Amino acid sequence: MVVQDYAFAAGAPFTDVDQRQRRLVAVLGFDVADKLFGAPELAIGSAIRVRGAQLIIKGVIAKKGTVLGQSWDGFVMLPLTTFEALYGRRQTTVISVKMPAAAGVADGMMRAEEAMRIAHRLRPGEEDDFTVDTGEGLIAFWAKLTRVIFTVVPAVVAIGIVVGGIVIMNIMLMSVTERTREIGILKSLGASRRDIRRQFLAESAILSLLGGVAGLLAGSALAALVQVASPLPARVTGWSVAVALGLGISVGIVFGVYPAHRAARLNPIEALRAE
Repeated sequence: MVVQDYAFAAGAPFTDVDQRQRRLVAVLGFDVADKLFGAPELAIGSAIRVRGAQLIIKGVIAKKGTVLGQSWDGFVMLPLTTFEALYGRRQTTVISVKMPAAAGVADGMMRAEEAMRIAHRLRPGEEDDFTVDTGEGLIAFWAKLTRVIFTVVPAVVAIGIVVGGIVIMNIMLMSVTERTREIGILKSLGASRRDIRRQFLAESAILSLLGGVAGLLAGSALAALVQVASPLPARVTGWSVAVALGLGISVGIVFGVYPAHRAARLNPIEALRAE
C-alpha cells in the first residue's frame, strides 16, 4: 500500500527520514506555490514560516482541480511528526491509503483495521474507536444521496407548480367576477369570445411570469449565498433561467384556461346588469 500516490509538479515527496527526524520540510499544493512563488519550480528550496518555524519546501503537487466547488490545490503538507511537534497531537486524524489494485481492497481494509487496533491498543472484543471507509463506500453514499434528491426534488417542484397554478386560477376567477360589467361592455362593443379568452389568458400568463421572475431572483440570491457560505458550487445557468420563465408562462396559460373560458361565455346583457 502507498499513502496518497500524488503526482508532483516539482520536487519530491517526504521520505521516511523526514518523518522519523521531524524535519522542518513542507510540500505545497499547486495554487499555494503559484500564488507565493509564481511557479512550482521556483518554490523548491525556498522557505515559508508556519507557527514561527521555518520550513523548507521540497515538493509541489500537480494541480488536482476542484471537487464540489472546493479547491484541492490550496494546502501546505507537513510530515505527521513535524505537524505534531508544531501543533500538538490531535484527536482526529485522517489517513488516506491507495491500493495498488482494486482486487486487494478487502484485504487492505482488514490490514488497516488491524494496524489501527494495534495503534489504539484495543483489546479483543473491544469496539473500534475509528472508521475505515473505501472509495466504493463513498461512491455508494453519493449515489444514494443523488437518488433521494432526484426523487424528492421533482415531487416538491410538481406540488409547487400545482399550488401556484391553483392560486393563479383563483385570482383570475376573482378578476372575472369583479370585471363582469367590463366584460359586458367589451362584448357590446363587438369583442368576440375569442378576444375575451385571449385577454384573460394573456393576463394569467403575465401574472404567472411575474411570479416566475420573483422566484428566479430569490433563487439567484440563494445560490449566491450558498457560494459564499459553503464550498458547494451553486450558480444560475442560462438554460435554468429559460426553463423557469417558460414554465412560468406555461403554468399561467394552463391554469388560466378555465377563468378565460368562463369570462368568454358570460352573457353580455346579464354582464351589463352586474353591479
